[in-house]
Amino acid sequence: MGYSRAVRVGPLVEVAGTTSISPEGEVLHPGDAYLQTREALGILTAALAEVGAKPTDVVRTRVFVTDVNLWEDVARAHGEVFADILPASSMVEVARLLVPGLLIEIEATAYVADE
Repeated sequence: MGYSRAVRVGPLVEVAGTTSISPEGEVLHPGDAYLQTREALGILTAALAEVGAKPTDVVRTRVFVTDVNLWEDVARAHGEVFADILPASSMVEVARLLVPGLLIEIEATAYVADE
């Protein structure tokens, strides 16, 4: 593939665009922005853990949606993970994502402070 899901350089962690796709490449939860967001956030959280970070270290998220009218479903799922953390966040409507059927893609930046 030529990229990493998450890269950590010192305390800084960048998580690449993460979607609701199975390891086999199948879109999970077609047509459901809430469940796609929950799935993507689960994958994102696992990627953070692989580099020694956790959701509470996230300082920024960027959410790409194919229909901005889905914002409430996306925001509800995002809030279930980040409500107590309150990272800076952007939501941007895009014409399409890489795989047909995907409704959302999420990137994150985390900062792992010295313990």
